Order: sequence, then structure tokens, then C-alpha cells
Amino acid sequence: METALTGLVGVRHPVVQTGMGWVAGPRLVSATANAGALGILASATMTLDHLRDAVREVRSRTDQPFGVNLRADASDAGDRVRIIVEEGVRVASFALAPSRELIAELKEAGVVVVPSVGARRHAEKVAGWGADAVIVQGGEGGGHTGEVATSVLLPQVVDAVDIPVVAAGGFHDGRGLVAALAYGAAGIAMGTRFLLTSDSTVPDAVKARYLAATVGDVTVTTAVDGMPHRMLRTDLVDALERAGRTRTLARALRRAAGFRRLSGLTWTGMIRDGLAMRHGRDLTWSQVLLAANTPMLLRSSMVDGRTDLGVMASGQVAGVIEDLPSCEELVARVMGEARETLDRLAGLGVSIPDPCTGP
Repeated sequence: METALTGLVGVRHPVVQTGMGWVAGPRLVSATANAGALGILASATMTLDHLRDAVREVRSRTDQPFGVNLRADASDAGDRVRIIVEEGVRVASFALAPSRELIAELKEAGVVVVPSVGARRHAEKVAGWGADAVIVQGGEGGGHTGEVATSVLLPQVVDAVDIPVVAAGGFHDGRGLVAALAYGAAGIAMGTRFLLTSDSTVPDAVKARYLAATVGDVTVTTAVDGMPHRMLRTDLVDALERAGRTRTLARALRRAAGFRRLSGLTWTGMIRDGLAMRHGRDLTWSQVLLAANTPMLLRSSMVDGRTDLGVMASGQVAGVIEDLPSCEELVARVMGEARETLDRLAGLGVSIPDPCTGP
């Protein structure tokens, strides 16, 4: 299936695996790429050396295009951009809107720039700065999320910009892909669905917790870092919501110190990142400290398998996922279901926009 997305980034299928911290490593990204979709490596939890090594490992596993996700407000964002350029990465993905200067630097090097946004005005801004496409995440998506559902947000963005739009939040099968195409999107992005594959390095016991979850077990809380964060409801989440601010901040400081050691950041660098976060999101210093704590809470679950000590970011779609296919099986299934859905609609005499034209 050729769309504006596949033509832009050079993949066979209009499907994107999102850059999930501690989850989207070389094994998952290369398996996604080999399946014909766009795998995105999560770099925010990596040191610079680790990022370069991870890019090279992906390259050793696949000759297909892939991307790297990074934080636009990180103090070392420029260094990470240089690694992307030097290593010949096809796509740069951003969790927040990158600056006009970063976009220009990447585009000059031939890198496709695809920021993730959660509001129409943000899509309009990055499109005006030269972004090649946008990933639009509705409120159903996992991790930090907004309040507007994908079905409402997606058509707003499609109507507002003239670059390819990738739909995220609530997608897990071929029916969803066809629905996104009907709205005018050029493809879909999935996080939780790719986390729950056999190629994901997330511990089996953690995957089992996701598979056992119902839609009602996925909640949005501000207790982790002061911002709306969609995740599985666990005893730890309940405890965080009950804990007093002083106790919560003390624990957050200890975990932030642990992340500093793992990430290779200095305290000065973390403070600079905190200032950038405050400016971009109007956060209090308490929220900044809690945000610095989040990577360690995610690592406890996604790497160490300690669901009693960590949190599990999750889209609502976890409640309807029941198996752990390989990335190859998943992508093939999604595309097969999409074709069956298109054929069924064609049999009903329903006219669907040509996906090749993009939004």
C-alpha cells in the first residue's frame, strides 16, 4: 500500500512503531524495519555513545529505513542530531516540537523530520517551520497524553496542514489503518501494540500484565510527574496518588539521581533540561523533579521487570490486545486486515479516498 508516508520515508507499509523509552531498542526497531514498517529508536534514555552504538546495531540488523526519536528540549539535542546525520539515519522523530534551527539542520542533511504533536496549533507551527510530516496522538495514546480523542483531533490536523499526517492513539489493527486513511491520514503509529510483540525486549511477566489488562485498567494520572500520563493502574500508581508531596518529591530526587548516572547527564545538564521543560510547559520545579524521576520508574518495569517498583505506560488499546506476534506477523496481519476491510467496503459500494494522495 503506497501512501504519502511510504513515499516520504521509503518503507513498504504505512505503519510506524513509536519511540518508546527503554522499549524501542535495536531489536524491536530492526524487526519492525524488516517487516516493512518504520521503526523508531528511542534515544532519550541513552547516552550519546549508546545512541551511536544502537544506531549501528540497527544498521547491522537491517538495510531498511528507520528513525531515531529525541527530545527537542534536551541540552544535548544538537549532539544527538549530529549523530543522526553522521550515521545516515533516515528519519528524526521528536517528542516535542523541535526548533526551526534543528529542523533546518536535519533537512539540509537530507533527514526526514517528523515531530509528534497533540494539538492542531502545534502541527501548524512545525509545518510552518519545515517539518516533513507529523505524528498526531489523540488522548487514547500511552504515556504523556492530551484530552482530545484521536477521532476528533486527527481530522482537525489533516484539514490544517498540507504535509503527511500519521495518526496515533488507539490503533492496533487493519481496521484502524483504514479508518485513519478515511480521515485523510497517510498512515498509523502504534506503541503499545509493538511493545506487545515477541520482538520486544520487555520482560515476559510485564507483557503478561499488559495482556491481562482490560480497557478499564488503563488510567490517566498526574501522580507520576505532575502531567497527565496514561498507564496501567497498579498498586504503585494507587500509592503514588495517595502519597504526600514531600515524600513523593524525596523519592523522585533519589530516582532522578539514578537516571543521571545511567544517562551520563551532569546535574548542570539536568538543570538546563529542567529549565527548558519549564519554559515549554509552564511547569513548577516540583513537576520538573517528578518528570526527571519518570524514566527510572519506567525502567523498573520495562527493563528490570519490577512492576511493583515501576510504572507501565500504556495506550487504552492494551485492553483489547490478546497476543504477542512477531513484528513481521503483526505488520502482515494489519495490512491483510486493511485490504479485507477495503474490499468489504468496496463491495458495499462505499467510496474511500485514494491513500496514495495523502492528506
